[in-house]
Amino acid sequence: MTDSLGWRKKFAVLIPSTNTSVQPEFDGMRPEGVTNHTSRIRIPNSPLASDEDFRKLVENIAAAQLEAVDGAMSCEPDHIVLGISVETFWGGLEASRKLNAELEAHTKLGVTGGAEACAAAFAQLGVKRIAVLTPYFPVGDKNVQQFFEESGYKVVRIKGLKCGSPTLIAHATKEELRATAGELDGDDVDAVIQVGTNLAFGAVAAKMEAERRKPILAINTAIYWRSLRKNGIEDKVKGWGSLLEKY
Repeated sequence: MTDSLGWRKKFAVLIPSTNTSVQPEFDGMRPEGVTNHTSRIRIPNSPLASDEDFRKLVENIAAAQLEAVDGAMSCEPDHIVLGISVETFWGGLEASRKLNAELEAHTKLGVTGGAEACAAAFAQLGVKRIAVLTPYFPVGDKNVQQFFEESGYKVVRIKGLKCGSPTLIAHATKEELRATAGELDGDDVDAVIQVGTNLAFGAVAAKMEAERRKPILAINTAIYWRSLRKNGIEDKVKGWGSLLEKY
């Protein structure tokens, strides 16, 4: 017998406890027969005012992650989805691969992370030159740029919003995100990518993509698309841009 609602796949979704954007966005992308089961990585909503504060945030996530993983496993999920951004970029390409490998070994399940998903989206769309929007401080932006460039992509521009706490990342307005993504776009880039899973950019990105006729990508959309496709689910989901609608 299979799960009555998650009869196709059950996803264990790991998100920081401060994150209020991943859960509703992923649920909006969910095809019938796929269910999302959120496990929260318990971290404090500490103020962010410097690179050192930001490093501490990454440390807090890493320290609490396995507790959240183990808490999710008793629902017997089929796949682990990391609704986390910064940790998957931290340290560059090899560190990102190591994180996935360690979680796969621990859970005996497949894992989809944010950095990996963005690179897979670029490969699908033929993207080589990018501009990047983040909620981070410069040390976070540096790690994002390192991952992308080690993965073979040229980061033409990157802008971090320096949000004042983990929870405040979700307070960035649609208007602010649209304006910043517009500033980053240009004829010299193939795509604009937003990272930082607590920025609610998915629906905005889809509208901008239609208007500009080029990839404007949200990391949450990339993560969920990659998770579905890695699990053999090819449903096309409208309202979230070309990745989920066409590929």
